[in-house]
Amino acid sequence: MSFNTAPLREEYSKILGEISSPDIISDWERFEFLSKRKKKLEIIIQKEDDFLRLEKESQENENILLCEDNPELISLAEEEIKIISEKKKVLEKEILSLIEKLNELKSFNVGGAVIIEIRAGAGGDEAALFAENLFNMYSRYAQKRGWSQKILNSHRTEIGGLKEIIFELKNGDVYSSMKYEGGVHRVQRVPKTEKAGRIHTSTASVIVLLKPERGVLKISPADLKMDTYRASGPGGQNVNKRETAIRITHLPTNTVVTSQTERSLAQNKNNAMAILEARILEGIEEQEKEKIKEERSGQVTNSDRSEKIRTYNFPQDRITDHRIQKKWNNIENIMNGDMDLIIDALQQKTDNH
Repeated sequence: MSFNTAPLREEYSKILGEISSPDIISDWERFEFLSKRKKKLEIIIQKEDDFLRLEKESQENENILLCEDNPELISLAEEEIKIISEKKKVLEKEILSLIEKLNELKSFNVGGAVIIEIRAGAGGDEAALFAENLFNMYSRYAQKRGWSQKILNSHRTEIGGLKEIIFELKNGDVYSSMKYEGGVHRVQRVPKTEKAGRIHTSTASVIVLLKPERGVLKISPADLKMDTYRASGPGGQNVNKRETAIRITHLPTNTVVTSQTERSLAQNKNNAMAILEARILEGIEEQEKEKIKEERSGQVTNSDRSEKIRTYNFPQDRITDHRIQKKWNNIENIMNGDMDLIIDALQQKTDNH
């Protein structure tokens, strides 16, 4: 048996205790998170119980081989041992996969809340406009799914595009859909500013970070350096007289985050800390994944941020996802948030592996 569920059974027991506490009623988010976690643990525990029953049956047949002289009973026992062995292999693979997925989910916020960072890449103003298109696409998709959105930080260009935007999506099973969006997105189209009608190629990068559940990360104030400054608008001009923008540096990891979208310093600090925690958590989880990761041929992954994952070709009315070699038309509808076909195809590809 190549898996150990003792820690999971211990966690399950603790969840049963916490979820039955009267105090949990005052914290609905925590209750919802524990309920979902409990269901996932129950599936693993049930499958392990089935695995243990198969082991017991196998041992009983082994005893028959040791004690019986009847050739017919011996033959039946040998056949049963083979059948049980195959069942155990299938069940063990299922359990290992469930444990791996559960470990990936261990620090998620309730509902799988995420922090998404979009940055303009190659292509100047056109790249910034494309970054804004991607943000609008995700915003409309989130609205159709009933998720809530909060902008944590943004930097606009003078012509209205986005150099960078960082926002949070929550109140739904966000991560299972958005986890495939991380990587480099490429657009091919004729920019509005192009007089000769030439097609330009521009890029924008998308990073999808898990938002830690409250209390998962303990960050010492002594490890933080905080600087305040005046928020700036497009072109860099100061738009506030007071220093409400903030820059936070996590000294041990040299992680730097900023926030300036809110009117108060306290709100910007909360936004910046949410971004910081998500980035630190990602670093920790990437280290853990490297230790336990087994390469899976053909698996869809968003781990390589430099990888070109998708091309949006406007002249040909086509979107291509290069990871699964699949194409879709009706690009305008997709850019308006009708992303279900793409998300479903990516989820199906992953489930098949």
